[in-house]
Amino acid sequence: MAAVAPAPPERDARAGAPDVVARAGVPDAVARVIPLTRTRAITTLFDYRIERNLTGEVRVGSLVRVPFSGRDVVGVVAQTAPSSELAAERLASVGAVLETHLPADLVGLALWMAEEYCSTPARALELMLPPGATRPARGRQALVAQITPSGRAALADGVRLTDGQRAALGALTAGAQPAVALGTALLRRLQARGLVKLERVADTHRPAGRPPSFTVSASAARPPALTPTQAAALQELEAQAAHARGREPLLLHGVTGSGKTELYLRLAQAALDQGRQVIILVPEIALTPQALARLQARFGDTVAVMHSGMGAALRRHEWRRLAHGDARVCVGARSAVFAPLADIGLIVVDEEHEGSYKHEGDPRYDARTVAARRARDHDALLLHGSATPRADTFARARRIVMRERIDGGPLPAVEILDMRGKHTPLHPQARLALADCSRAGGKAVLLLNRRGWSNFLSCGSCGRVWMCPNCEVALVLHRAGGYIACHHCGHREAIPSRCRECGSVSVARHGAGTERLEHELAAATAGERFPVLRLDADAPGLEARARILERFHQAQSGLLIGTQMVAKGHDFPDVGLGIVVDADQTLRFPDFRAEERTFALITQLAGRTGRGGCGRVLVQTTQPSARAIVLAARHDAETFLRGELRRRAALGYPPFQTLIRVVCAAAASEPAHAAARALRELLCADAGAATAVLGPAPLFMLRGRHREQVVVKASDRAAAIAAVRGAVARVSRERSHREVALSVDVDPE
Repeated sequence: MAAVAPAPPERDARAGAPDVVARAGVPDAVARVIPLTRTRAITTLFDYRIERNLTGEVRVGSLVRVPFSGRDVVGVVAQTAPSSELAAERLASVGAVLETHLPADLVGLALWMAEEYCSTPARALELMLPPGATRPARGRQALVAQITPSGRAALADGVRLTDGQRAALGALTAGAQPAVALGTALLRRLQARGLVKLERVADTHRPAGRPPSFTVSASAARPPALTPTQAAALQELEAQAAHARGREPLLLHGVTGSGKTELYLRLAQAALDQGRQVIILVPEIALTPQALARLQARFGDTVAVMHSGMGAALRRHEWRRLAHGDARVCVGARSAVFAPLADIGLIVVDEEHEGSYKHEGDPRYDARTVAARRARDHDALLLHGSATPRADTFARARRIVMRERIDGGPLPAVEILDMRGKHTPLHPQARLALADCSRAGGKAVLLLNRRGWSNFLSCGSCGRVWMCPNCEVALVLHRAGGYIACHHCGHREAIPSRCRECGSVSVARHGAGTERLEHELAAATAGERFPVLRLDADAPGLEARARILERFHQAQSGLLIGTQMVAKGHDFPDVGLGIVVDADQTLRFPDFRAEERTFALITQLAGRTGRGGCGRVLVQTTQPSARAIVLAARHDAETFLRGELRRRAALGYPPFQTLIRVVCAAAASEPAHAAARALRELLCADAGAATAVLGPAPLFMLRGRHREQVVVKASDRAAAIAAVRGAVARVSRERSHREVALSVDVDPE
């Protein structure tokens, strides 16, 4: 095999930039390829010869088969050029060109992500490819039946046939039909007699499986009249979009129920009218079915849905619709930011405060940051929307404010209930409010950001706590399922009846989760008149969660209990009561964003309440004077965010400084610590004076791996990322750290 050489690292590999200035009349003969391999050591491009028979087929974004490190692998072409710095005879050849082609701008985006998130181009590209892209093209096929001349003659001559066979032949006289529609077994018997012909053809129909559905009125297809507040906001948005400054990020800061979604739809229609395309990001498809239903009602088949929970065939189908221009609006969760669209005019990031926009795998990208990059590459309008925007977005984006609900009603009254000295999950006033709601036949939403029955179990005799064998965390009781479980690694055990250490049967349960509250309140409000529903991560799959929301939406009355899922963008006009249990739970997290998250959680839950009239929200807390809780009760986002920015500026937190977190994980504690210590030494030597290196510090064991972290805090973002990238590369190459896995998280959540 001919040698394969890496392209020099100083070459600009960004898609959209000129690959190489081609010489007149000289076709590109070299492909610079990114092999799709998971190893962190491969970060450069490799030159391959384009044989004459493939000239014209190989271009930026082509998926190709190439020999690499003794085996055939699939790679993505990042550049093409007339020649290589290596002699042609030293280059291996591109073996074959696969069916899937990645848009050139996504190749450039992957190269940027690899740099920005200290990852590799191959890992970034894998996020953008549709399922099955690296396998040989087989395509989805359907078995189709056609009537033969003998079949037509049999019908005309009255040949002996069963009623089913005669009906099938009669249907086929109008044209070919899918075999499954007429009965495959019946058609095979007719094929054996020469009366029909069966063959497999490419299937262009939508694969089985659909995104979560939701009922909307027929009027959803027609744009409603805007309120004066909406009209003023839309006018300003359109002015910013048309103006040169309109290309800077915009923040639609509207109170809950102010009608932000309708403005997204108006802007999307304007982009489509200009012949451009649209991406609309939502936190989770299953939790925003109303918004999806309104989009599909308004734009029909031009809407494609993309999210990681879809089946492979359906996801591939939607990807191709977008790539071929059959769909022009892509709506989906985080991964929809990689939609293969050629000319994006608008990107919307709805509920932009949600942490689910941060990817947990490698590269640990933030979809909001990637959306900003794509908007810049396409000269598109980037619009963030939220009632509780992040402090980062509040500081950086141009703000358009909507302070009124579309129904003209007031925001719900919020009462703070002091839980100090109380030893039950619900405050007495909360129980009375729920009883009143049940008697009146109303609707209520209760938020407890903790699932399961009890937080942990302990032995009443020896004090032993049941812990996960893989992670240093307590196991959570799920009584309905009959098990205790780890919410990190998924480990499960049967509910214990006695202590293994001392044999005592005194097993105590501590704390309350959504499952326990569901059980207690269903018993207290027994009857079909006030059903109690639960929505949390225990609901099996996206469709199940959407069905729970639809059932609550259609019910005349009832109670919806859940984790933070119940506060995510739902529009229930008849909810009159909201309850936040343990509102200060998130304040106890060791996280500089703890106050921001607490404020958002309370405000968003309050936003589900009182949309059709008067609303009441009860907030249970042991810290009734906490700033985030008091200001959330006043619906005062601006005061909270300005105070939060002052605090972060004083402490040197984002958006004023960049944080980068590197985690070293190994099967034993000493290798993890040694790698973290080596990483710190390299960073301290390479980082500038404006950079602080914190750690190494141990983290709790996760999935059987010991972990230590190093955190970089820097004013110069680009310099800090470069320093971390270099240090991680050096540590990962050393033999002594070979058993240690390093993961980099830029802008950790």
